[in-house]
Amino acid sequence: MTGRSLWSEQVEERAPHDPLDGDDQADVVIVGAGLTGLWTAYYLLEADPSLDVLLVEAQVAGFGASGRNGGWCSALLPVSADELARRHGPDAAAAMRAAMRDTVVEVGGVAAAELIDCGFTFGGTVTVARNRPQLERVADAVAADARWGDESHLLDADGVAEHVRASGAVGGSFTPDCARVHPARLVRGLLDVVLARGARLVEGTRALRLSPRAVVTDHGTVRARWVVRATEAWSAHLPGSHRDVAPVYSHMIATEPLPPEVWAQIGLARGQTFTDARHLVVYGQRTTDDRLAFGGRGAPYHVRSAIRPAYDRVDAVAAHLEHELVDLFPVLDRAEITHHWGGPLGVPRDWHPSVGLDLETGIAWAGGYVGDGVALTNLAGRTLADLLTGADSPLVRLPWVDHRSPAWEPEPIRWAGITATRRATAWADRTEARTGHPSRMGGLLSQVLGH
Repeated sequence: MTGRSLWSEQVEERAPHDPLDGDDQADVVIVGAGLTGLWTAYYLLEADPSLDVLLVEAQVAGFGASGRNGGWCSALLPVSADELARRHGPDAAAAMRAAMRDTVVEVGGVAAAELIDCGFTFGGTVTVARNRPQLERVADAVAADARWGDESHLLDADGVAEHVRASGAVGGSFTPDCARVHPARLVRGLLDVVLARGARLVEGTRALRLSPRAVVTDHGTVRARWVVRATEAWSAHLPGSHRDVAPVYSHMIATEPLPPEVWAQIGLARGQTFTDARHLVVYGQRTTDDRLAFGGRGAPYHVRSAIRPAYDRVDAVAAHLEHELVDLFPVLDRAEITHHWGGPLGVPRDWHPSVGLDLETGIAWAGGYVGDGVALTNLAGRTLADLLTGADSPLVRLPWVDHRSPAWEPEPIRWAGITATRRATAWADRTEARTGHPSRMGGLLSQVLGH
């Protein structure tokens, strides 16, 4: 993990766990030891400490998006509440929104109760609008939040400056429903807790096939009553799941630790996370050691859902992120960029995350978080634990339970569509910045993407 991300460099190295040693059995086998798998193990063992829970990880725990993300524990969902209401009804949409707000609190509560030092800071999120079309979108989002019980506040330029002083800000919004976290420390702390409670972990063990009541790996077969797929972007490489999600890359950069006089010109004094209202997402946070960590989408999608180490660092993407960061905060024009990393996140065809259990096969799943997984993984873990133990809780009736997204198109149509969408999104942002008018392409993209 060393060098994988800023976050992974800041956790103490540990010896990897041994691979699976031949055939085995368990009550529950969880494929993937990221946050989805770890939260599932945590809540399963909380519900029934006698369960034999085995985590199977192809690399090391936290290798994927769990250890590389932007560190937002947010109530955000990739699919809007209005879209949830259209698909599932208004009561279901309201319940899902309430569950997401509660989940942010739940993660902080577990971190405190289990003494997980992950820098959890309930600072909220400020969204910056830097032109009129962006401000209109922010105002629409604030109005939508009010319809669904989400707290958000429309800000003028001075109101934005109370949180963050970004160049060209004409307004924005603020929501308290987000916390800054150090994701790798959250992973490590959660791993230590579940291992102490009796969960088992094998690393360097690749799942080749998920079958009814069994997982076939390159080191043996594990038979279990329940099988949980917690592989997010890597689901695209499992037989039978090739078109379930598209692995779309997101990249980040981080500055050197910045002195107080620089932070006085930027803000973020209370641990706020930040974004702006462009179509092509950017995101950032002030880290616990006073760096600015900044990321964004826009890296190429690779044909046939390819995932390779070489894609984790792309110089052109890093240069673009540095340019955008300095454009937001000119005071950083001479700050050293010390880290650049990236990795894939899982995007379902309809941008609708899901969790579920097939009682006939015993195979459960969760994923399709589209980059909003730090909180969603916790909700997934609690929901999976209730599904597997048969608990009749409100969580198992949320609208994402047993949702089935349509399959992605076959290649090369998939590559062409995702690439065209990425380029059109960037074009819409450039057009709005240049003209000061909403891009018709941006509105069309929202309809196509369904969020």
